[in-house]
Amino acid sequence: MKFRSLLVANRGEIALRVMRTARRMGLRTIAVYSDADRDAPHVRAADAAVHIGGSAPKDSYLNIEAILAAAKHSAAEAIHPGYGFLSENEKFSIAIEQKQIIWVGPPPAAIRAMGDKANAKAIAAKAGVPVLPTYDKNPEFPLMIKAVAGGGGRGIRLVRSKADLESEMKTARSEAMHAFGDDRVILEKALERARHIEVQVFADRHGNCVHLGERDCSVQRRHQKLIEESPSPAVNAKLRNEMGAAAVALTRAAGYAGAGTVEFLLGEDGRFWFMEMNTRLQVEHPVTEAITGLDLVEWQLRVAAGEPLPLRQEDVSLAGHAIEARLCAEDPPRQHLPQAGRLALWRAPADARTDHALESGIEISSHYDSLIAKIVCQGTTRDEAREKLAKALDSTLALGIRTNRHYLWCILQDREFATGGATTSFLSGFHAPGISITLRQTFAALAAAIGAQASARDACYGELSSWSNNAAHHGSVRLRERNLFHDVTLRFDGGSYFTTVDGQDCPLRVRLEENQALVGLADGGTEVLRWCRSDGFLHLAGAHRDWSFEDVTHEPPRRQTGGAYDGVRAPMNGRVVALHAKAGDLVDEGKVLVVMEAMKMEHQLAAPGKLRVKAVHAALGAQVAPGQLLVEFEPPAA
Repeated sequence: MKFRSLLVANRGEIALRVMRTARRMGLRTIAVYSDADRDAPHVRAADAAVHIGGSAPKDSYLNIEAILAAAKHSAAEAIHPGYGFLSENEKFSIAIEQKQIIWVGPPPAAIRAMGDKANAKAIAAKAGVPVLPTYDKNPEFPLMIKAVAGGGGRGIRLVRSKADLESEMKTARSEAMHAFGDDRVILEKALERARHIEVQVFADRHGNCVHLGERDCSVQRRHQKLIEESPSPAVNAKLRNEMGAAAVALTRAAGYAGAGTVEFLLGEDGRFWFMEMNTRLQVEHPVTEAITGLDLVEWQLRVAAGEPLPLRQEDVSLAGHAIEARLCAEDPPRQHLPQAGRLALWRAPADARTDHALESGIEISSHYDSLIAKIVCQGTTRDEAREKLAKALDSTLALGIRTNRHYLWCILQDREFATGGATTSFLSGFHAPGISITLRQTFAALAAAIGAQASARDACYGELSSWSNNAAHHGSVRLRERNLFHDVTLRFDGGSYFTTVDGQDCPLRVRLEENQALVGLADGGTEVLRWCRSDGFLHLAGAHRDWSFEDVTHEPPRRQTGGAYDGVRAPMNGRVVALHAKAGDLVDEGKVLVVMEAMKMEHQLAAPGKLRVKAVHAALGAQVAPGQLLVEFEPPAA
């Protein structure tokens, strides 16, 4: 190798992923970290680590001077940017090369050419790659607003009518400015019910260029991918060759070297259209690795070292099917609001590739992306891969914060997805009923909850005989899950426990082991739940559902407030990026009063009715916590 040490200018699972290959290749690995990541797994995994600033990305992972200083301090010979942050930043790549450090990425000129979406489309058209029309004036609807310097689903809005264009344009520009420091956008024809197909390309500095097949990334929420797979169920061999040839033609036209992804929309009529090129390694690269048997990070490092590609196009082969699910810290029933806090118990599935940087007790920060793990399964067929992934999600434990685990499981079981019919419109009409949570399951969860609480109080595990001989455990226990309260009693009689939940009886037996509860019910069924206690809550996970119970038996009644009409409160941890209210304002229902940024996305908080603002308790740029009062209203008129 041309270099012997590698600094990874990123964090979390991608930093660990890059280091894993680098270490196998005999390279010395160097991590960088923010205040929030002082004891993060990627820091401990590296051979050396350098602090680069505060928790906010702009103070650390987006701080070019701090990363260059870390490279100098650690004598790094090469820098890998991972994905996100500075991975597609032309200035960063130039600054690295000026310091005589090897940049593990494409040439700066290629980043510049492809980083501007309008310019990239012009290059694609000149190379003979089909492109969707854009509008300078007189736009046709529906259309897409796209940030020129965008990526990761930010600065993108679907607009269906002229009436919505101005407001959506303003939101897209604001999001783009906060994310990329550039508020320019383009207006592009929207292709609905299309497939999002991306082709993995690789080029070296010797004139060689290949593609490694396609990935289907159609299952998206807010233009952010949730499920990715390879190969696409909508692409046959002929179409694969055509899309691959187009992707290679664009890659050559851009003067490219290294790993890249050419993204297309595939219409219902079988025609495909260029969208953009991502000049970096993608989040979803593991599914390509699974079906090709290749290590894409190794290819990146070897290309950066000046070596030729190890394979010609005719030597590339695809075998089987792979699907990836993105486990995110978010709350699907509450419009997928990002979640932050302590991950009380983490256990990755045994029979899956899981890329993550998690451990029990780790803090999930609001400063970074909500993606916390990628779970990947491979099979000889798509159905086999899908079923393996569903089972892997069943056995994944992420307790203490809310995640989209159940939501992902429901997608995999949905008939439209299972038959390969999901398009980019799929999630717009998808609601995860998923699994109907029966009264029996609720009884099981509640029984395990009160049993675990009793177990913790008695400092013992096993059969809960203490319930029958300790008077303190008789009577009612009050538990709260979200905004629901359950009054529960448990008594021992004739070898079984009998529980009463909100006045309804159910005979059952509960056996506890550490972090596991086996609940046997009167009808012969059983429920196995995993559990842990943390921060005053008891968290449980069933195969398809998570619960978090708080014991409020001895909690005094809370003072009643005006509900939604007392004010606008922060729904999550985040930063206030815009305020559109001041004391004395009379605001209409639906008027956006506060815009928050959390986990790289903007969230608009609107007035719940026609009300007068009494006070504004938030400041621009302030970090706020869930439930914090931001805008207070005068009591509504009787």
